[in-house]
Amino acid sequence: MKGRVYPLEELRERLIAENDLYFEFLRVDSMSAGLYALPAGATDPQTPHNEDEIYYVIKGKASINIDDNIQQVEPGALIFVAKNVDHHFQDITKDLEVLVLFAPAETETT
Repeated sequence: MKGRVYPLEELRERLIAENDLYFEFLRVDSMSAGLYALPAGATDPQTPHNEDEIYYVIKGKASINIDDNIQQVEPGALIFVAKNVDHHFQDITKDLEVLVLFAPAETETT
């Protein structure tokens, strides 16, 4: 693949259709990307990943706990989590929608 545009609304529709919290829309050897959504009050079930990760908060309000360091996040927040580091979103007060980038492409969790 040489390139593609991914309209956000199309990704939202696919995420809803998958009936899951995460929809991966891109996978190449060097990276993968997806849309992650957690409703207000939800518990984030993720575990550490084998890849470095960047989150971009599109909408919502929550905290992220990265190795017991808790910080507030809201739209526009850019978050880096190193591979194999424990992390999760918590105290989700407004429906959270996050763009997720893994490098290299995501594999099995640890």
